[in-house]
Amino acid sequence: MKINSHNEWDTLKEVIVGTVEDMTIGLEFPSPVPPSEALFKKAAQIAKRALPDWYKDEIGEDLSDLCKIFTKFGAKIFRPKPYGAEKLFCTPDWCSTGKDIYNVRDLHMIVGDTVIVGPSATRCRYFEPNAFYDIWYHYFDEGFKWITAPKPKLIGEFLVPYYRCGEEVITEEDVLHRKLSGGRMEKFFKLLENEILFDAAGSIRLGKDIIYLISSTGNYKGAKWLQSILGNDYKVHTTTTYRSSHIDSTILPLRPGLVLLNSARVNPENCPAILEKWDKIYFSDMAPVPDEELEFQKNVRDEAHKELSGLGVESDLNHISSPWAGLNVLSLDPNTVLVHDRQIKLIKELERRKMTVIPVRMRHCYTVLGGLHCSTLDTVRDSKLESYFD
Repeated sequence: MKINSHNEWDTLKEVIVGTVEDMTIGLEFPSPVPPSEALFKKAAQIAKRALPDWYKDEIGEDLSDLCKIFTKFGAKIFRPKPYGAEKLFCTPDWCSTGKDIYNVRDLHMIVGDTVIVGPSATRCRYFEPNAFYDIWYHYFDEGFKWITAPKPKLIGEFLVPYYRCGEEVITEEDVLHRKLSGGRMEKFFKLLENEILFDAAGSIRLGKDIIYLISSTGNYKGAKWLQSILGNDYKVHTTTTYRSSHIDSTILPLRPGLVLLNSARVNPENCPAILEKWDKIYFSDMAPVPDEELEFQKNVRDEAHKELSGLGVESDLNHISSPWAGLNVLSLDPNTVLVHDRQIKLIKELERRKMTVIPVRMRHCYTVLGGLHCSTLDTVRDSKLESYFD
């Protein structure tokens, strides 16, 4: 089939699913001088301890079960291929390794028959798009547009704290986050406007309209560039609804006229104006982050991050997804949605809306930093370009 996906809900025909094959931790060395062999070996050993075999096996099992759901639904599945993520590479300004290829939506946006590769502000993801080349070449003979944004330099100060020291604001979202995450608090950052920066997962597609989140993974320059590439057939709407990263645990349309909103972040005052006339499911009554995930994060990932930081090596091992990862749902069609099986209250709310819900096990979606929408990328839906707001 030809690449064709205009929104988040039309009937799914073909999809990319993430993988744990050759999973590794991104190690960033903020210097153009490659690290010594001894330092690199020690850092790699520390990172490897943060990815025990049992952990990768369970992630792989859950992804395999997800693929079985897609197969039963009749959707064709693609998986990215290892690209040598464990190897060190250097730009003229810094060095890094790659990282896992689990969250396949993060860097790639499908808009109709166009694949847009986002210019991520995460150094260790610089060459991650290479893992998808075999898939894109599979589609090549049918014809599609394949556009890569300008590669950013990622030097100097480009990601800064959201709050200056002493100016921190504790919101209702923060209080609820702490309650559902064993006392953990999220640290917020924002991008400067030095260059074009955005992750694809910072946007959601609604036919001729795109909602683009200004955040720690997308700046205004990125929105301006995206609009210039999409042209007059599309309208990119920027929003600052959420302080942190990707949009798909905050705003997710389920079908024309119905949108799922994270009520800990979105309210009638800050909801994007384009959604004013849509029916809204405001929801934040999530199941807490499992104790097992919190313990693994605290005892393994946080400790590894601390050791690496002591060596001057940067990583994202201190990050864990918020409890809102349970809102990271994926639509198979306008009436059928995949939901993390722990989110019983959300499942009941969607069923109350006459939707068919398929529960999916995602044991480590918090520590692997992505739920059902993040770990999949729809390449073909049975859809056409439409406006839902005329």
